[in-house]
Amino acid sequence: MLRHFMALLTLLLLSAPGLVPVAAHAQGADTPAIDRSATGGAQTLEDIMRRQRGETIDDSFRSDNIGGNAVMAPGLGPLGGASDPELWRALRYNKADVTVSTGDDVGKVLMTDGGLKWLTWREGRLQIWGFWMVVGTAGGLLAFFLLRGRIRIDGELTGRTVTRFKAIERFGHWLLGISFLVLGATGLFVLFGRKYLAPVLGKEFNANLLAFSKVVHNNVAWAFMLGLIMVFVMWVVHNIPNRSDITWLRQYGGIIGSAHPPAKKFNAGQKMIFWSVVIFGAVISITGLSLLFPYRFVFLADVYALMNDWGLMALVGLEERFDMTAQEQMQMAQAWHAMAAFILMMIVTAHVYIGSIGMEGAFDAMGTGEVDEAWAHQHHSIWLDEVKAAEAGKTGEAKPSDATPAE
Repeated sequence: MLRHFMALLTLLLLSAPGLVPVAAHAQGADTPAIDRSATGGAQTLEDIMRRQRGETIDDSFRSDNIGGNAVMAPGLGPLGGASDPELWRALRYNKADVTVSTGDDVGKVLMTDGGLKWLTWREGRLQIWGFWMVVGTAGGLLAFFLLRGRIRIDGELTGRTVTRFKAIERFGHWLLGISFLVLGATGLFVLFGRKYLAPVLGKEFNANLLAFSKVVHNNVAWAFMLGLIMVFVMWVVHNIPNRSDITWLRQYGGIIGSAHPPAKKFNAGQKMIFWSVVIFGAVISITGLSLLFPYRFVFLADVYALMNDWGLMALVGLEERFDMTAQEQMQMAQAWHAMAAFILMMIVTAHVYIGSIGMEGAFDAMGTGEVDEAWAHQHHSIWLDEVKAAEAGKTGEAKPSDATPAE
C-alpha cells in the first residue's frame, strides 16, 4: 500500500528538472553519441566537458568495462589489493563482489559518485527554487492585498455567535500549524545556514544554530505527524467534494468580486488546502521517517521499480529501471522531503493570509471557535442553515432557512 501511494505521488513531481534519481546515467534520446574509437573505448574530452556542463551522458562504456573478475585480493600486500582500473570501476558502480564485516548492503557500497550529484542539486536548484517559491508567494499575496484589500463582512454584526470549531478541532489545527512553522524554520536554517548565515553570523554561531535546529526538527516532527492524523480523521468527512463546490469555484469564492457563494462547513478553497496538506504532509512524514531512521526505512527503489512496471516512467521520459543503493535512496528521500515542504510552505502561507489579515472575522474560527452569524451566513451559509436546523430539532422549534441554495 505504501509503495502504491508513493508511486502515485512520485509521478506528480518527477517531471521537475533535477529530481531524476541520482543513480540514473541514461543518455537523452536527443543527445548525440560520442565517438570513442580514437581512445579505444576510453572516455574522451567531450565526456569530461559534458559532465562539467552538468549534462547526463551514457557512461556504460566505463560501468560495463570491469573485466568481469574484479575481486579484492586477500591480505595486505604492497598494492593494498588489486589496484587495476577494472576494480575501481567495479567499486564505483557497485558491481564488485566484496565482503564487509557489517554484512549488510549499505556497508558493501565502498565507492559512489551519486552524492556529488545530489549535493550539486541541493546547493543549486533546490535552494534557488525554494527561495523563489516562498518569497514569490509572499510577494504575490502582498500585491493581492494591496489591490483587493481585506474581505469585509457585509452589513452589521448580529452579536449572535455560532460554534465553528470545537476545542479538540482547534487543538489539532494549531498542533499541526505551529509544528509545521517550527519545522519550516529549522529546515530553512539547515538548508541555507552554511551558505548564507555562516558568512554573516559566524561559523560557530551557525554550527550551534544548526545543531539546535536538528534536535528541534527531529522531535517536533512527531507533533506534526500527530496533528496531521488528527486533522485528517476529524475533517475528512467534511472535505468530500459536492455540487456546492462548483458554484463556489464559478464565483471565485467571493475572493474576486462581490459574490458570496454558498458553502458547507468547508468551501472548495478550504477543501483544496485540506487535501494539499494531507498529501504533501504525508510525503513529508514518510520521507521524514526514512531520514529519522536512515537505512532502516528505504523504499524509493521499490517505488521507482513499481512505476516502471506500470509504464509510468515512460510518461515522464524515464524508461530505465533504477537500481539505487541505500545511500542514493536516502539522498532521494531528502530531495522529496525538501520539495514537498517548499510546496506546502506556499500553500500554508496563502492559508495564513486568508485566516488573518485577508478576511475579516476569519481568525475567530480558530481563535475562540465562535463566529458571528453574519460572517457564517456570508461565507458558509449552507453550514449555518444546517447548524440552525440541528438546534431547532433539539428544541423542537422550526427556523426558516435564509441560505442561498447551491446550483
